[in-house]
Amino acid sequence: MSTINKYLGINREVLALAIARMADSVGNSFLIVVLPIYIASGTIEGGTGGLGVSLLTGLILSAFGFFNSALQPFAGRLSDKLGKRKVFVLAGLGLLAVANFTYSLASSYWMLFVIRMAQGLGASLTIVATIALVNELADDDTRGGNMGTFNTFRLLGFGAGPVVAGSVINGGPYSLLGLSITGFEAAFYIATVSAVVSFVLVTLLVDDPDIERSTDDEDTSIAVFDHDADGLIDPVFALGVASLFMAVGIALLSAIEPQVNARLGQGAQLFGIEFSAFVLMQVLFQAPIGSASDRYGRKPFILIGLVLLVPATLAQGFVVAPWQMIVARAVQGIAGALVFAPALALAGDLASKGSSGTQLSVLTMSFGLGTAIGPLASGFLVRFGYAAPFVFGAVLAALGLVLVYTQVQETVAVDPDAVGSAPTAQD
Repeated sequence: MSTINKYLGINREVLALAIARMADSVGNSFLIVVLPIYIASGTIEGGTGGLGVSLLTGLILSAFGFFNSALQPFAGRLSDKLGKRKVFVLAGLGLLAVANFTYSLASSYWMLFVIRMAQGLGASLTIVATIALVNELADDDTRGGNMGTFNTFRLLGFGAGPVVAGSVINGGPYSLLGLSITGFEAAFYIATVSAVVSFVLVTLLVDDPDIERSTDDEDTSIAVFDHDADGLIDPVFALGVASLFMAVGIALLSAIEPQVNARLGQGAQLFGIEFSAFVLMQVLFQAPIGSASDRYGRKPFILIGLVLLVPATLAQGFVVAPWQMIVARAVQGIAGALVFAPALALAGDLASKGSSGTQLSVLTMSFGLGTAIGPLASGFLVRFGYAAPFVFGAVLAALGLVLVYTQVQETVAVDPDAVGSAPTAQD
Protein backbone atom coordinates (compact mmCIF):
# COMPACT_ATOMS: atom_id res chain seq x y z
CA MET A 1 0.00 0.00 0.00
CA SER A 2 2.89 2.36 0.75
CA THR A 3 4.21 1.89 -2.80
CA ILE A 4 0.80 2.78 -4.24
CA ASN A 5 0.56 5.79 -1.96
CA LYS A 6 3.98 7.02 -3.03
CA TYR A 7 3.25 6.55 -6.73
CA LEU A 8 -0.14 8.26 -6.63
CA GLY A 9 0.82 10.89 -4.10
CA ILE A 10 -2.07 9.78 -1.88
CA ASN A 11 -1.92 10.30 1.87
CA ARG A 12 -2.28 7.00 3.78
CA GLU A 13 -5.01 8.39 6.03
CA VAL A 14 -6.88 9.74 3.00
CA LEU A 15 -6.77 6.24 1.52
CA ALA A 16 -8.17 4.86 4.78
CA LEU A 17 -10.94 7.47 4.69
CA ALA A 18 -11.65 6.58 1.07
CA ILE A 19 -11.99 2.87 1.88
CA ALA A 20 -14.21 3.69 4.85
CA ARG A 21 -16.38 5.92 2.66
CA MET A 22 -16.59 3.15 0.07
CA ALA A 23 -17.88 0.70 2.69
CA ASP A 24 -20.44 3.22 3.93
CA SER A 25 -21.51 4.07 0.36
CA VAL A 26 -22.28 0.42 -0.30
CA GLY A 27 -24.80 0.49 2.55
CA ASN A 28 -26.32 3.83 1.60
CA SER A 29 -26.74 2.86 -2.05
CA PHE A 30 -28.30 -0.44 -0.94
CA LEU A 31 -31.16 1.58 0.46
CA ILE A 32 -31.72 3.47 -2.82
CA VAL A 33 -32.87 0.17 -4.34
CA VAL A 34 -34.32 -1.45 -1.22
CA LEU A 35 -36.57 1.30 0.18
CA PRO A 36 -38.89 1.82 -2.82
CA ILE A 37 -39.42 -1.94 -3.11
CA TYR A 38 -39.84 -2.29 0.66
CA ILE A 39 -42.47 0.45 0.79
CA ALA A 40 -44.33 -0.97 -2.21
CA SER A 41 -44.24 -4.52 -0.81
CA GLY A 42 -47.00 -3.88 1.71
CA THR A 43 -44.77 -4.89 4.62
CA ILE A 44 -45.62 -1.60 6.36
CA GLU A 45 -49.23 -1.89 7.42
CA GLY A 46 -49.77 1.54 9.04
CA GLY A 47 -52.06 4.17 7.56
CA THR A 48 -50.90 6.84 5.13
CA GLY A 49 -52.74 9.70 6.81
CA GLY A 50 -54.67 10.34 3.61
CA LEU A 51 -51.55 11.19 1.59
CA GLY A 52 -51.40 7.96 -0.36
CA VAL A 53 -48.53 5.50 -0.64
CA SER A 54 -47.01 7.09 -3.76
CA LEU A 55 -46.75 10.55 -2.20
CA LEU A 56 -45.40 9.17 1.07
CA THR A 57 -42.82 7.15 -0.83
CA GLY A 58 -41.63 10.31 -2.57
CA LEU A 59 -41.46 12.18 0.72
CA ILE A 60 -39.52 9.38 2.42
CA LEU A 61 -37.02 9.09 -0.42
CA SER A 62 -36.53 12.87 -0.71
CA ALA A 63 -36.17 13.46 3.04
CA PHE A 64 -32.58 12.22 3.06
CA GLY A 65 -31.33 14.54 0.31
CA PHE A 66 -33.02 17.69 1.54
CA PHE A 67 -32.26 17.14 5.23
CA ASN A 68 -28.66 16.17 4.49
CA SER A 69 -28.05 19.18 2.25
CA ALA A 70 -29.72 21.66 4.59
CA LEU A 71 -27.61 20.61 7.59
CA GLN A 72 -24.20 20.38 5.92
CA PRO A 73 -23.26 24.08 6.28
CA PHE A 74 -24.12 23.97 9.99
CA ALA A 75 -22.12 20.77 10.49
CA GLY A 76 -19.17 22.27 8.62
CA ARG A 77 -19.22 25.48 10.62
CA LEU A 78 -19.46 23.64 13.94
CA SER A 79 -16.51 21.39 13.07
CA ASP A 80 -14.49 24.50 12.19
CA LYS A 81 -15.43 26.18 15.47
CA LEU A 82 -14.40 23.13 17.49
CA GLY A 83 -11.32 22.40 15.37
CA LYS A 84 -12.35 18.74 15.20
CA ARG A 85 -13.16 16.47 12.25
CA LYS A 86 -12.85 12.86 13.35
CA VAL A 87 -15.50 13.09 16.07
CA PHE A 88 -18.02 14.38 13.50
CA VAL A 89 -17.18 11.54 11.10
CA LEU A 90 -17.62 8.96 13.85
CA ALA A 91 -20.82 10.54 15.16
CA GLY A 92 -22.30 10.53 11.67
CA LEU A 93 -21.30 6.93 10.99
CA GLY A 94 -22.69 5.85 14.34
CA LEU A 95 -26.00 7.55 13.62
CA LEU A 96 -26.12 5.96 10.15
CA ALA A 97 -25.50 2.51 11.63
CA VAL A 98 -28.35 2.93 14.13
CA ALA A 99 -30.70 4.34 11.48
CA ASN A 100 -29.92 1.54 9.00
CA PHE A 101 -30.68 -1.09 11.62
CA THR A 102 -33.86 0.66 12.77
CA TYR A 103 -35.43 0.18 9.33
CA SER A 104 -35.86 -3.48 10.25
CA LEU A 105 -37.99 -2.44 13.25
CA ALA A 106 -40.15 0.21 11.52
CA SER A 107 -43.89 -0.34 11.71
CA SER A 108 -45.26 2.78 10.02
CA TYR A 109 -44.55 5.13 7.12
CA TRP A 110 -43.89 7.95 9.52
CA MET A 111 -41.20 5.91 11.28
CA LEU A 112 -39.54 5.41 7.89
CA PHE A 113 -39.69 9.16 7.32
CA VAL A 114 -38.08 9.89 10.70
CA ILE A 115 -35.39 7.26 10.12
CA ARG A 116 -34.67 8.79 6.70
CA MET A 117 -34.27 12.20 8.35
CA ALA A 118 -31.87 10.67 10.90
CA GLN A 119 -29.89 9.24 8.00
CA GLY A 120 -29.71 12.71 6.49
CA LEU A 121 -28.36 14.10 9.77
CA GLY A 122 -25.76 11.33 9.99
CA ALA A 123 -24.67 11.88 6.41
CA SER A 124 -24.38 15.65 6.92
CA LEU A 125 -22.01 15.11 9.85
CA THR A 126 -19.93 12.55 8.00
CA ILE A 127 -19.70 14.05 4.51
CA VAL A 128 -18.54 17.54 5.42
CA ALA A 129 -16.05 16.43 8.07
CA THR A 130 -14.63 13.74 5.79
CA ILE A 131 -14.09 16.12 2.86
CA ALA A 132 -12.50 18.64 5.25
CA LEU A 133 -10.19 15.90 6.55
CA VAL A 134 -9.15 14.94 3.03
CA ASN A 135 -8.46 18.60 2.28
CA GLU A 136 -6.35 19.09 5.39
CA LEU A 137 -4.45 15.81 5.21
CA ALA A 138 -3.40 16.59 1.62
CA ASP A 139 -1.06 19.40 0.61
CA ASP A 140 -1.28 21.96 -2.18
CA ASP A 141 0.64 19.74 -4.61
CA THR A 142 -1.50 16.62 -4.12
CA ARG A 143 -4.94 17.95 -3.17
CA GLY A 144 -6.54 17.20 -6.54
CA GLY A 145 -5.22 13.64 -6.60
CA ASN A 146 -6.39 12.98 -3.06
CA MET A 147 -9.85 14.38 -3.80
CA GLY A 148 -10.08 12.31 -6.97
CA THR A 149 -9.02 9.09 -5.26
CA PHE A 150 -11.43 9.66 -2.38
CA ASN A 151 -14.33 10.18 -4.78
CA THR A 152 -13.32 7.14 -6.84
CA PHE A 153 -13.62 4.83 -3.84
CA ARG A 154 -16.89 6.47 -2.80
CA LEU A 155 -18.33 5.91 -6.25
CA LEU A 156 -17.13 2.30 -6.33
CA GLY A 157 -19.17 1.65 -3.21
CA PHE A 158 -22.12 3.62 -4.52
CA GLY A 159 -22.11 1.71 -7.79
CA ALA A 160 -21.67 -1.73 -6.21
CA GLY A 161 -24.50 -1.40 -3.68
CA PRO A 162 -27.48 -1.38 -6.07
CA VAL A 163 -26.07 -4.30 -8.05
CA VAL A 164 -25.87 -6.49 -4.95
CA ALA A 165 -29.05 -5.22 -3.28
CA GLY A 166 -31.45 -6.79 -5.75
CA SER A 167 -29.81 -10.19 -5.36
CA VAL A 168 -29.93 -9.95 -1.58
CA ILE A 169 -33.66 -9.16 -1.58
CA ASN A 170 -34.54 -11.87 -4.09
CA GLY A 171 -32.38 -14.46 -2.32
CA GLY A 172 -34.28 -14.26 0.98
CA PRO A 173 -35.36 -15.57 3.39
CA TYR A 174 -32.09 -16.46 5.08
CA SER A 175 -31.13 -18.25 8.27
CA LEU A 176 -28.99 -16.23 10.67
CA LEU A 177 -27.96 -17.83 13.97
CA GLY A 178 -30.96 -20.09 13.75
CA LEU A 179 -33.35 -17.23 13.00
CA SER A 180 -35.16 -16.71 9.71
CA ILE A 181 -34.73 -13.22 8.21
CA THR A 182 -36.28 -11.78 5.08
CA GLY A 183 -34.36 -10.37 2.14
CA PHE A 184 -35.32 -6.87 3.25
CA GLU A 185 -34.00 -7.45 6.77
CA ALA A 186 -30.77 -8.86 5.34
CA ALA A 187 -30.33 -5.71 3.23
CA PHE A 188 -30.86 -3.46 6.26
CA TYR A 189 -28.34 -5.49 8.27
CA ILE A 190 -25.76 -5.30 5.48
CA ALA A 191 -26.22 -1.50 5.37
CA THR A 192 -25.74 -1.43 9.15
CA VAL A 193 -22.58 -3.53 9.00
CA SER A 194 -21.14 -1.30 6.26
CA ALA A 195 -21.48 1.75 8.51
CA VAL A 196 -19.92 -0.15 11.44
CA VAL A 197 -16.97 -1.23 9.27
CA SER A 198 -16.44 2.41 8.26
CA PHE A 199 -16.62 3.46 11.92
CA VAL A 200 -13.92 0.94 12.88
CA LEU A 201 -11.63 1.91 9.99
CA VAL A 202 -11.79 5.62 10.83
CA THR A 203 -11.29 4.92 14.54
CA LEU A 204 -8.17 2.84 13.98
CA LEU A 205 -6.51 4.47 10.97
CA VAL A 206 -7.36 8.19 10.94
CA ASP A 207 -6.23 10.97 13.27
CA ASP A 208 -7.32 14.58 13.38
CA PRO A 209 -4.79 16.90 11.72
CA ASP A 210 -3.34 19.66 13.84
CA ILE A 211 -5.67 22.59 13.11
CA GLU A 212 -6.57 25.58 15.19
CA ARG A 213 -10.13 26.25 16.21
CA SER A 214 -11.61 28.98 14.07
CA THR A 215 -12.66 31.97 16.15
CA ASP A 216 -13.34 34.35 13.27
CA ASP A 217 -17.01 34.38 12.29
CA GLU A 218 -16.04 35.62 8.83
CA ASP A 219 -13.96 32.47 8.23
CA THR A 220 -16.86 30.22 9.20
CA SER A 221 -19.54 32.00 7.19
CA ILE A 222 -20.56 31.35 3.60
CA ALA A 223 -19.82 34.36 1.43
CA VAL A 224 -21.95 35.12 -1.60
CA PHE A 225 -20.21 38.21 -2.91
CA ASP A 226 -16.46 38.57 -3.36
CA HIS A 227 -15.02 41.60 -1.60
CA ASP A 228 -11.34 40.67 -2.00
CA ALA A 229 -10.96 40.13 -5.75
CA ASP A 230 -12.12 41.43 -9.11
CA GLY A 231 -15.11 39.12 -9.36
CA LEU A 232 -18.62 39.93 -8.21
CA ILE A 233 -19.40 36.52 -6.67
CA ASP A 234 -17.27 34.64 -4.15
CA PRO A 235 -15.39 31.90 -6.09
CA VAL A 236 -16.34 29.09 -3.69
CA PHE A 237 -20.00 30.13 -3.90
CA ALA A 238 -19.72 30.26 -7.70
CA LEU A 239 -18.30 26.74 -7.72
CA GLY A 240 -21.17 25.67 -5.48
CA VAL A 241 -23.78 27.06 -7.86
CA ALA A 242 -22.05 25.38 -10.82
CA SER A 243 -21.99 22.09 -8.87
CA LEU A 244 -25.71 22.49 -8.14
CA PHE A 245 -26.47 23.01 -11.84
CA MET A 246 -24.30 20.02 -12.78
CA ALA A 247 -25.97 17.74 -10.23
CA VAL A 248 -29.45 18.73 -11.42
CA GLY A 249 -28.51 17.71 -14.98
CA ILE A 250 -27.01 14.42 -13.83
CA ALA A 251 -30.08 13.46 -11.78
CA LEU A 252 -32.73 14.24 -14.42
CA LEU A 253 -32.80 10.69 -15.76
CA SER A 254 -33.80 8.77 -12.63
CA ALA A 255 -37.36 10.07 -12.23
CA ILE A 256 -38.49 9.49 -15.82
CA GLU A 257 -37.43 5.88 -16.34
CA PRO A 258 -40.82 4.84 -17.84
CA GLN A 259 -40.67 7.61 -20.46
CA VAL A 260 -37.04 6.81 -21.31
CA ASN A 261 -37.77 3.10 -21.68
CA ALA A 262 -40.83 3.77 -23.85
CA ARG A 263 -38.94 6.16 -26.15
CA LEU A 264 -35.94 3.84 -26.58
CA GLY A 265 -37.95 0.61 -26.67
CA GLN A 266 -35.98 -0.95 -23.85
CA GLY A 267 -36.42 -2.61 -20.46
CA ALA A 268 -35.14 -1.99 -16.97
CA GLN A 269 -31.84 -3.79 -17.62
CA LEU A 270 -30.74 -1.41 -20.37
CA PHE A 271 -31.88 1.56 -18.29
CA GLY A 272 -29.66 0.30 -15.48
CA ILE A 273 -26.70 0.10 -17.85
CA GLU A 274 -27.38 3.65 -19.07
CA PHE A 275 -27.63 4.93 -15.52
CA SER A 276 -24.44 3.12 -14.50
CA ALA A 277 -22.44 4.43 -17.49
CA PHE A 278 -22.15 7.76 -15.70
CA VAL A 279 -20.82 6.17 -12.50
CA LEU A 280 -18.34 3.98 -14.42
CA MET A 281 -16.79 6.98 -16.16
CA GLN A 282 -16.55 8.79 -12.83
CA VAL A 283 -14.73 5.82 -11.31
CA LEU A 284 -12.27 5.62 -14.23
CA PHE A 285 -11.48 9.33 -14.54
CA GLN A 286 -11.80 10.98 -11.09
CA ALA A 287 -8.35 10.08 -9.75
CA PRO A 288 -6.27 10.81 -12.89
CA ILE A 289 -8.10 14.08 -13.52
CA GLY A 290 -7.67 15.13 -9.90
CA SER A 291 -3.94 14.39 -10.10
CA ALA A 292 -3.64 16.23 -13.42
CA SER A 293 -5.27 19.30 -11.86
CA ASP A 294 -2.40 19.41 -9.35
CA ARG A 295 -0.03 19.80 -12.28
CA TYR A 296 -1.91 21.77 -14.91
CA GLY A 297 -4.33 23.85 -12.82
CA ARG A 298 -7.90 23.40 -11.59
CA LYS A 299 -9.91 25.85 -13.67
CA PRO A 300 -9.15 24.44 -17.16
CA PHE A 301 -10.52 21.03 -16.20
CA ILE A 302 -13.65 22.53 -14.63
CA LEU A 303 -14.33 24.62 -17.75
CA ILE A 304 -13.76 21.69 -20.13
CA GLY A 305 -16.10 19.57 -18.01
CA LEU A 306 -18.87 22.17 -18.08
CA VAL A 307 -18.43 22.61 -21.85
CA LEU A 308 -18.84 18.83 -22.34
CA LEU A 309 -21.77 18.75 -19.94
CA VAL A 310 -23.92 20.95 -22.19
CA PRO A 311 -24.13 18.65 -25.27
CA ALA A 312 -23.98 15.47 -23.15
CA THR A 313 -27.07 16.54 -21.20
CA LEU A 314 -28.90 17.95 -24.22
CA ALA A 315 -28.30 14.79 -26.28
CA GLN A 316 -30.22 12.66 -23.79
CA GLY A 317 -33.39 14.47 -24.83
CA PHE A 318 -32.96 13.54 -28.50
CA VAL A 319 -31.40 10.07 -28.56
CA VAL A 320 -33.47 7.34 -30.23
CA ALA A 321 -31.51 4.20 -29.38
CA PRO A 322 -30.16 2.69 -26.15
CA TRP A 323 -26.53 2.79 -27.33
CA GLN A 324 -26.86 6.52 -27.95
CA MET A 325 -28.10 7.06 -24.40
CA ILE A 326 -25.20 4.99 -23.05
CA VAL A 327 -22.72 7.16 -24.97
CA ALA A 328 -24.41 10.37 -23.79
CA ARG A 329 -24.36 9.22 -20.15
CA ALA A 330 -20.72 8.13 -20.47
CA VAL A 331 -19.72 11.56 -21.81
CA GLN A 332 -21.74 13.15 -19.02
CA GLY A 333 -19.79 11.01 -16.54
CA ILE A 334 -16.46 12.20 -17.95
CA ALA A 335 -17.72 15.78 -17.76
CA GLY A 336 -18.70 15.28 -14.12
CA ALA A 337 -15.25 13.86 -13.31
CA LEU A 338 -13.62 16.89 -14.96
CA VAL A 339 -15.63 19.21 -12.73
CA PHE A 340 -16.02 17.54 -9.35
CA ALA A 341 -12.52 16.69 -8.06
CA PRO A 342 -10.84 19.87 -9.42
CA ALA A 343 -13.67 22.01 -8.00
CA LEU A 344 -13.27 20.48 -4.53
CA ALA A 345 -9.50 20.92 -4.77
CA LEU A 346 -9.86 24.55 -5.88
CA ALA A 347 -12.24 25.29 -3.00
CA GLY A 348 -9.79 23.56 -0.67
CA ASP A 349 -6.96 25.74 -2.01
CA LEU A 350 -8.97 28.85 -1.17
CA ALA A 351 -10.08 27.71 2.29
CA SER A 352 -7.89 28.41 5.29
CA LYS A 353 -7.05 25.29 7.31
CA GLY A 354 -9.54 26.15 10.02
CA SER A 355 -12.44 26.84 7.67
CA SER A 356 -12.37 23.80 5.38
CA GLY A 357 -15.60 22.44 6.84
CA THR A 358 -17.58 25.57 6.12
CA GLN A 359 -16.15 26.29 2.69
CA LEU A 360 -16.24 22.76 1.30
CA SER A 361 -19.77 22.25 2.63
CA VAL A 362 -20.87 24.74 -0.04
CA LEU A 363 -19.93 22.23 -2.76
CA THR A 364 -21.10 19.07 -1.01
CA MET A 365 -24.40 20.73 -0.06
CA SER A 366 -24.91 22.03 -3.59
CA PHE A 367 -24.28 18.65 -5.17
CA GLY A 368 -26.62 16.88 -2.75
CA LEU A 369 -29.31 19.48 -3.27
CA GLY A 370 -28.95 19.18 -7.04
CA THR A 371 -29.45 15.41 -6.93
CA ALA A 372 -32.66 16.00 -4.95
CA ILE A 373 -33.94 18.78 -7.26
CA GLY A 374 -33.11 16.97 -10.51
CA PRO A 375 -35.74 14.21 -10.26
CA LEU A 376 -38.40 16.69 -9.15
CA ALA A 377 -37.55 18.97 -12.08
CA SER A 378 -37.64 16.20 -14.68
CA GLY A 379 -40.88 14.78 -13.29
CA PHE A 380 -42.50 18.19 -13.73
CA LEU A 381 -40.90 19.25 -17.04
CA VAL A 382 -41.47 16.00 -18.92
CA ARG A 383 -45.14 16.94 -19.28
CA PHE A 384 -43.98 19.63 -21.74
CA GLY A 385 -42.25 17.07 -23.93
CA TYR A 386 -39.67 14.33 -23.52
CA ALA A 387 -36.74 16.64 -24.36
CA ALA A 388 -37.79 19.47 -21.99
CA PRO A 389 -35.94 18.25 -18.86
CA PHE A 390 -32.69 17.78 -20.77
CA VAL A 391 -32.92 21.18 -22.47
CA PHE A 392 -33.36 22.65 -19.00
CA GLY A 393 -30.31 20.74 -17.72
CA ALA A 394 -28.18 21.87 -20.67
CA VAL A 395 -29.13 25.53 -20.09
CA LEU A 396 -28.13 25.20 -16.42
CA ALA A 397 -24.77 23.68 -17.42
CA ALA A 398 -24.16 26.62 -19.79
CA LEU A 399 -24.96 29.08 -17.01
CA GLY A 400 -22.53 27.23 -14.73
CA LEU A 401 -19.85 27.51 -17.41
CA VAL A 402 -20.30 31.28 -17.68
CA LEU A 403 -20.27 31.63 -13.90
CA VAL A 404 -17.02 29.71 -13.41
CA TYR A 405 -15.31 31.38 -16.39
CA THR A 406 -16.07 34.89 -15.12
CA GLN A 407 -16.00 34.49 -11.32
CA VAL A 408 -13.44 31.81 -10.43
CA GLN A 409 -9.69 32.36 -10.43
CA GLU A 410 -6.99 29.73 -10.85
CA THR A 411 -5.21 28.68 -7.63
CA VAL A 412 -2.38 26.53 -9.04
CA ALA A 413 0.78 28.18 -10.31
CA VAL A 414 1.37 26.22 -13.52
CA ASP A 415 4.95 25.63 -14.63
CA PRO A 416 5.03 26.40 -18.40
CA ASP A 417 7.76 23.78 -18.90
CA ALA A 418 5.62 21.11 -17.23
CA VAL A 419 2.68 21.66 -19.56
CA GLY A 420 4.57 20.30 -22.52
CA SER A 421 5.65 17.11 -20.78
CA ALA A 422 3.63 14.21 -19.46
CA PRO A 423 3.88 13.26 -15.79
CA THR A 424 6.08 10.29 -15.01
CA ALA A 425 6.28 7.89 -12.13
CA GLN A 426 9.28 9.82 -10.82
CA ASP A 427 7.18 12.99 -10.63
